[in-house]
Amino acid sequence: MHIGKRFRTGAVALVLLCRHSTIEAQPTSMEPYAWHNVVIGGGGFVTGIVFHPRQKGLIYARTDVGGAYRWDDTTRHWIPLTDWIGPADVNLTGIESLAVDASDPNRVYLAAGTYTRNAAAILRSDDKGRTFQRADVPFNMGANETGRFNGERLAVDPNDGKILFFGSREDGLWKSIDRGVTWQKVAGFPNLKPEPELADRSPRWSRFRPEPVGIVCVLFDPASSRPGRPTPRMYAAVSTIETNLYRSTDGGITWQAVPNQPVGLRPNHLVRSSDGWLYLSYGKEPGPNLMTDGAVWKYNPKDDVWTDITPVRPANSDQTFGYGAVAVDAEHPSTIMATTFCHWKPHDEIFRSTDGGATWTQLWDDNTEWDHSSAPYTKSRNPHWMGVIEINPFNPDQVLFTTGYGIWSCVDATAADSGKPTRWIFLDQGLEETVPLALISPPEGAHLLSGVGDIDGFQHDSLTDSPAEVFTGPHFGNTEALSFAWNKPQVLARTGTSNGHDPEVCAAYSSDDGKTWTAFADNPAEDPTAGSITISADGTTFVWTPRRNPSYYTVNYGTNWITCQGLTPGFQVVADTINPGRFYAYDSHTGRLLASTNGAADFPVSGATLPAAEVFGAGFGGGGEAGATLYSTPGREGDLWIAFRTSGLYHSVDGGMKFTKVEAVQEANSLGFGKAAPGENYPSLYLAGKVDQLQALFRSNDAGRTWVRINDDQHQFGWINHVTGDPRIYGRVYFGTGGRGIIYGDPE
Repeated sequence: MHIGKRFRTGAVALVLLCRHSTIEAQPTSMEPYAWHNVVIGGGGFVTGIVFHPRQKGLIYARTDVGGAYRWDDTTRHWIPLTDWIGPADVNLTGIESLAVDASDPNRVYLAAGTYTRNAAAILRSDDKGRTFQRADVPFNMGANETGRFNGERLAVDPNDGKILFFGSREDGLWKSIDRGVTWQKVAGFPNLKPEPELADRSPRWSRFRPEPVGIVCVLFDPASSRPGRPTPRMYAAVSTIETNLYRSTDGGITWQAVPNQPVGLRPNHLVRSSDGWLYLSYGKEPGPNLMTDGAVWKYNPKDDVWTDITPVRPANSDQTFGYGAVAVDAEHPSTIMATTFCHWKPHDEIFRSTDGGATWTQLWDDNTEWDHSSAPYTKSRNPHWMGVIEINPFNPDQVLFTTGYGIWSCVDATAADSGKPTRWIFLDQGLEETVPLALISPPEGAHLLSGVGDIDGFQHDSLTDSPAEVFTGPHFGNTEALSFAWNKPQVLARTGTSNGHDPEVCAAYSSDDGKTWTAFADNPAEDPTAGSITISADGTTFVWTPRRNPSYYTVNYGTNWITCQGLTPGFQVVADTINPGRFYAYDSHTGRLLASTNGAADFPVSGATLPAAEVFGAGFGGGGEAGATLYSTPGREGDLWIAFRTSGLYHSVDGGMKFTKVEAVQEANSLGFGKAAPGENYPSLYLAGKVDQLQALFRSNDAGRTWVRINDDQHQFGWINHVTGDPRIYGRVYFGTGGRGIIYGDPE
């Protein structure tokens, strides 16, 4: 089993993973940059929160695609712990589960693996996540798959920190006796065959493959042993509607079904109170995309008696829903809290009981105060996907729950016990887990505009303060493409996917730097999708290529759309930044470059010879996302670049008649343009790719002849995309990540 080297997440440089530690060649130089998040405030699904039971203020959070965080109680910020993960190991940025060692507050463990189709690892730290060591494991993980908020699957023996257990999705139960270095399968655990029906099945999500969920919770009973000796009694919960809770009394060697347990629903959380009771929350489905029934039960291990303590039964409601989580107060074992899941009208509910579930109080009513000051855009977003709720073991007034876009924290939970309203604050400072889908930096107006998955998009008047609101006008679930007219930059356009309220609107334009947006008068196709969009240099012609459709252009804001001749579905069109009559398109299937000189009316083929692009995933163009992107250089007519994910970087200065390969670049994932360096007249280039066999982020001040690496091993951010420079600030670069939000950097 491969054991990795140590990786730093603090201010000291890290070492690359063992398999990447040998580099044949290095760029000639490196320039240090300071990196910061563009502040949005949350934005992604936080799937787990873990309080250390014995050290006050030590809290960890895990996310589905954006890594793990540690709460800094002094600065009141979340500190990212996994920015050292590079593009080759981007699957490790999804954290399936997280565990702490109760006997050693310095130790924390991450079960890292975003999708079950890729390799996974256990990351272990003995300094609170400042550095990690890696152990590749033979079982897969699915941090961004069905049942992602269930847990925790990973557990450390509270009496003997050398022992860990992990409940996998498809491969049973696993054990480590050397602090996570090596793992062995537990032969005595029931051989449960993964069931296809464990996937979230609903019409909206039916296109996704079934995803097994497997063992969702592993829990030790610390009272069954003493410090220094392994804990014999432990439990494991399985996501199935049949027998789903198992118990071991010999440290995990043999397992038996817990007697008298309820069936028909799937457990998603299992917690133990200080007086020995177990509390479980259930859903008919494992979530998060669907949950139509659920319950909350408690179990007394002393006599094997189960009690249904469900706050509100879904069968007695006017809508279907389930229960997402349950928590217990460490100091007051009769105080428990629970959250509903998929209770959409008007919102999910938060319940609190001080008598072990005999009676409940609903905390969310008209008098509940929600403080949105740290992220004003959340005013329009009800908390949803409440998959986790935790009570601070050192402060019973603080209760944290997760949502589809961050963490809310109650500051006075005990007020509810005397009938008073509670107050909640958005506790996401530093926790940026958005997935940017488009970024632009115009030469006027706001320095940055973004398209963001699951949120829509923003005009960023400030990089350090959360935006007041998302784009005004038509609202999209995702904004997938953004463009501006280079010579009239107040004119912008964007495309996106429907948010369910405006199903027929998938594109809009702005004439005021993105402050307000207007839907185009009509759609070019009966079933429009997002796709790409570009604008002529003078802001008069819009070319929209809806996904799985050919390209169309309009000169009257969509009153009429005309088909671009010569283009079939799958072409990416960009506008020349100087000549409003010129547009360019790249055919990823044949490697052809097509150029229009008559305002996108038709696109004859140029004489250029280019590679055909590999197709990835199922994105733009119908058959997948082409592994190549065409760019038009700001301020230079006919100056084009094509970035190939597997073939490198090509440059043309004659409108695409001929391209020259940049030999130093082996891979080009994303390219951007910024202000020219002092003394230079060509825009600075920013490249996420491979130069001289090193995968990193680079800048070139001389049109690609030489490159300088600008990120370091501790700031790799997983997968970097949508790179763009700032046309007004030399050295400033922005880029998107696969789950760490928008990052910007300046030379130190």
